[in-house]
Parts: sequence; structure tokens; C-alpha cells
Amino acid sequence: MTATGGCSHPVHLSGSTTTVDGTTGEILHHYDTRDDPGERLLVRCRNRRADICPACSRLHAGDTHHLVRVGLLGGKSVPDSVRHRPRLFVTLTAPSFGPVHRSSELSRPRRDGGTCEHGRPLGCGLVHAPDAPSVGQPLCLACYDYTAHVLWHAHASKLWDRFVIDVRRRLASSVGLAQSRFRRHARLSFARVAEYQRRAAVHVHAVVRLDGPTGPGDGPPASGTAELLIDAVRASARRVLVRTPYSPAVGELNLRWGAQADARPLRTDGDGPDDDAVAAYVAKYVTKGASDIGAGTDYRLSSRGESAPVSEHVRTLMRTCWRLGGLPEYEPLRLRAWVHTLGYRGHILTKSRAYSTTYAALRAQRAHHQGHTDTPNAITERNWRYVGSGHTPGAALIAAGVAEDLAESRRLCLERRQEGEWCR
Repeated sequence: MTATGGCSHPVHLSGSTTTVDGTTGEILHHYDTRDDPGERLLVRCRNRRADICPACSRLHAGDTHHLVRVGLLGGKSVPDSVRHRPRLFVTLTAPSFGPVHRSSELSRPRRDGGTCEHGRPLGCGLVHAPDAPSVGQPLCLACYDYTAHVLWHAHASKLWDRFVIDVRRRLASSVGLAQSRFRRHARLSFARVAEYQRRAAVHVHAVVRLDGPTGPGDGPPASGTAELLIDAVRASARRVLVRTPYSPAVGELNLRWGAQADARPLRTDGDGPDDDAVAAYVAKYVTKGASDIGAGTDYRLSSRGESAPVSEHVRTLMRTCWRLGGLPEYEPLRLRAWVHTLGYRGHILTKSRAYSTTYAALRAQRAHHQGHTDTPNAITERNWRYVGSGHTPGAALIAAGVAEDLAESRRLCLERRQEGEWCR
């Protein structure tokens, strides 16, 4: 249980690994599960979602924190000089698909008066708590544009790609460069995470950094300032659009980012709290899925979601996703395969190649720290097969205890570091 870090749903493997010296043929290491009790090896499930496996989710969040922080402050393979580059924390939201109930923290209660064509009030005069079930729910289900919501989700990743391309174009144009010559003068690096809002719409948080043409090891030109980058980001957020395929039933929709776009410069004077706060913020959201706020499920659905434990608003989005997925013009979007995420097909976290290190590099470094080393000229032969997953009820209790002990150890270690003490 300790070897898997208290993983809630470990994968069971059977097989062997043999490492031999490529020059002499000497066997350097041999491991076979037939020599172990139970004849199987348990490995982490590596699920990022906290509601499925808290232990693996914590590990994934830690890796994400390092990945984002390295791109902000340097370390690993990224030079420390990146902390002095133009860097922004960008938030892009989905557009409005219809009025919804809002919490008291977001805006004042609406008392617009009047009713819609379906006889529902156009405003809400109640003050909702932030965690109230009604927050994010449409004022009128019949008025809400569920088709646009689903199709916006299906094209959100494409909209982000268009946004990044347009930012590069605007940066080039602002200094008098041809767009094709931008890569010879600067490079735009980023890491972005997708988060579901209470209205079940995805919005994006991103760290954007301006580098020189070769990447993080090279500084941007003198004309590349944070102000220039902010202007380009805000203009591109207003301008870019993606057109949906024409449908006889729906027509052609122009999809854009929402009006609430934000771009804030990050501190450039060293290890400021802003940098760590941004890294922690991104790491927190990467462990959450649509199910955490009732905006979908963590598993694929083979129907339109009638039995899913979700609100009527989300269930209507699932029905719409299933219905649109049956139209031939939307077949390439594979909407029925993504009913559980309400049509959103992108990864929770994506980054440009030059932004920072990778998850694979972080895992390899952790394995090296734990004593797993690579031998030069060694040849490794692996023969493994899947034989099961999960715990017995008794083993599940032990794994939960191991996970709690490790979490408490991390908490105590963090407190000691904050007090300036060394922690092993």
C-alpha cells in the first residue's frame, strides 16, 4: 500500500522485467511477480480527479504546480531569467447563452421586472449564497441556447488555437513585422487549464509568457513588453471567432469568447506570492472534473444521460449533445462520445512545448530520487499484462489510512518549511 502511495484504485499487473548489460550480456536486474505473494504488482492508477483517487490526484496536482511554477520562475531545464520576461495571467470565459441565477458574490440581485415569452421572470430578486443549488441555473430553460452552449464546447479548443495565432499576429503587426517573421524575433509560450463554471460552461485560465525566438533560454526583443502583450491578448479575445459547420437544423453559428476577458501582468521581482499563487490556482483546478460542480460525469455515457445524477440544466445539455451528435454534419465532432463532458473535447491542461518541463520528465526525476537509476548500455526487456484493478474492502481501508498519513506528513512538512525549518 505504501509503494502505491495509498492509491484508491491501483492497477494489477503480472509479468517480469529483465535488465542486461548490452556489452557483456550480464543480467543486472530481474524481477518477476511469480516471486511475490499474490503474484501481481500494484501500480498507481494516476487518475487526476480528486473524487476518484485523492492520493494520485494530490501527486498530479503537485506535478502541475511544479510544471506551471517552472515556467514562471525557472528551474529544471528552464533558466531563472524567465521570471523577468513579460508574463500574464489570462482568463477567457464562455459567452452568455442565456440569463442564469448568480451568487451574491458575483453581482447584485437583479430586479429587472417583466417576463420572457414563456412567462418566466427576466430577473431574479433573491440573494443566493455562492454554493446554492440554483446558482448557474437558467432563469428560463426554454430561453436558454443549449445548442450554442454544446457547439461552443465542441469548438473551444479550436477557439483557443485561433486565439494564440491571432495574438502572435498582433504582436508582429504592432512592431511592424510581417506575420511570417514573428518566429524569428519572439516566441509565445503558455500553459492553460480549463475549468467548469457553475453554469456548466468551460472557461480558461492561462499563463502566457513572451520569449525570444529560441524559447526560454532567449530573451524577447526590447519592443516586447507586458503592455504590448496585454493589448494583443485583449484585442484577440474580442476578435477571434470560429464558425460551426452549416446545418439545415441549426444553421451556421459564429462562436466567440465571452465579454469577461482578463489579462493581468505577473510580478517580475523574484519569488513573489503572485507566482506561487497562480501555480497553486492552476494545480487546484487540474484535479477537478465536471462532476465536482454537477456539470457532467467522470465516465462516458452510452445514452443521453437520463439517469445521470445531475441537474435538469445539465441533463438538457446532455440531451442536446446526444441529439446534435446524431446529425451527419456534426459527426466529426463526436458529440455522443463526449456527452459526459457536455461536448467539451479538450484536455484539462495543455501547454506549448517551450513553456517548461513535462510530466514525463517530472515522473522520471521522482523515480530517480526514489532510487531508480538508468544504467548506460543497459537493455531492458519488459513483459507485462493487465490482470485487474482496485482493492478488497479490507485493503481499501488500509490504503485510505496510508493516503491520510502521507497527506498529514506533507502538511507538517509544509508548515516546517514556512517556519524556515528543514524537512526530510
